[in-house]
Amino acid sequence: MTPSANKSKVPKILYSQSIVEQEFFNQFSAEPSIVVSSPGRINLIGEHTDYNNGFVLPAAIDKQMNIAISRRDDDELHFYAPDFRENFNGTVKNLTKSHKFWPNYINGVIKELIDRGFRIDGLNLVVGGDIPAGAGLSSSAALECSVVFALNEMYAFGLSKMDMVKIARAAENNFVGLQCGIMDMFASMFGKKDHAILLDCRSLKYEYIPLDFHQHAILLMDTRVKHSLATGEYNVRREQCEMGVRALRKIYPHVNSLRDANRAMIEYTLKDRVPDLIYTRCKYVVEENLRLQVGCEALRRNDLVGFGKKMYASHAGLSKLYDVSCPELDYLVDLAKDEHAIIGARMMGGGFGGCTINIIRKSYINEVVERMSKSFVGKFGQEPLAYICNISEGTHVVSGG
Repeated sequence: MTPSANKSKVPKILYSQSIVEQEFFNQFSAEPSIVVSSPGRINLIGEHTDYNNGFVLPAAIDKQMNIAISRRDDDELHFYAPDFRENFNGTVKNLTKSHKFWPNYINGVIKELIDRGFRIDGLNLVVGGDIPAGAGLSSSAALECSVVFALNEMYAFGLSKMDMVKIARAAENNFVGLQCGIMDMFASMFGKKDHAILLDCRSLKYEYIPLDFHQHAILLMDTRVKHSLATGEYNVRREQCEMGVRALRKIYPHVNSLRDANRAMIEYTLKDRVPDLIYTRCKYVVEENLRLQVGCEALRRNDLVGFGKKMYASHAGLSKLYDVSCPELDYLVDLAKDEHAIIGARMMGGGFGGCTINIIRKSYINEVVERMSKSFVGKFGQEPLAYICNISEGTHVVSGG
């Protein structure tokens, strides 16, 4: 999930679309005009590269954010999150941040649409789903995508999927305050069953990469450690990368982002011109982009073992160079290395908590989870949560429209 300034106030969202519809009726004594479902996402490799205009390899998963929504005949906004049993009331003309935090994802999208000249009336809205909160599966991006998709359908704005992705990202950047890249929203909107998306975050060109997981599965191990990054380390990492770019541009004017840099520039130019901390941050990003491209070649050959090695290397870079891991994530990856059934693992998401992503042989899932969980409890005193994910379709209308 996209990191937030107050992770504890993001809904657990454990409600299916049918329950969301029922909750809508309970709240507003009417059926919703439209129900939209938008998936969370995993990222197989390519972390913190998106806001550096690099490459990422996400996929939509079968854990969803669902919203039920209808127009009102005034300018009032009435939202309800059943997991919190929390309501939010506001107006379209006065879109202010809420201390409850979760309404900000919705209001951010509304504001971006209004700022682009689209008229939005008052709304009734209920939100829920089954994306585990705080696990790094981007429930916030899924919520933003579901809102912009539903409003586009309901008002017939004529926006393309790419338009909606950009609006969802702008909502997160401008209203929520997290300077994230475009990957989370793109994966949620453009997801395709049984495929990952090789996305060039600079050109926004993309390619679907088939995932042959016939004998393997994607296992997420959630540390249950919650991160808090919107005004902290996430944005700090982005500024550190930009410092490196500014130093490189003095020698190489064409370098507009770390996407334009190569290993030679980092080792023979940047290293001697910036503090070690800035050098290591930039070194990680450049190496991660290269790892991802080699990893995609392995997937095209159906070489999951080769891809798994790149996942382990990615985690080492995230932990040692980019410094966004934590003891719990490092421990789970170390445990994975000792399990012959796991062919690749790394931390996933913004960092400082959340989950590891593991490619595991299906027939060993139960015993491996039991063994890793027991060891984790012995070390940290808390049992991790385990989720098996399947690769699913992107944002879509469930009913109405």
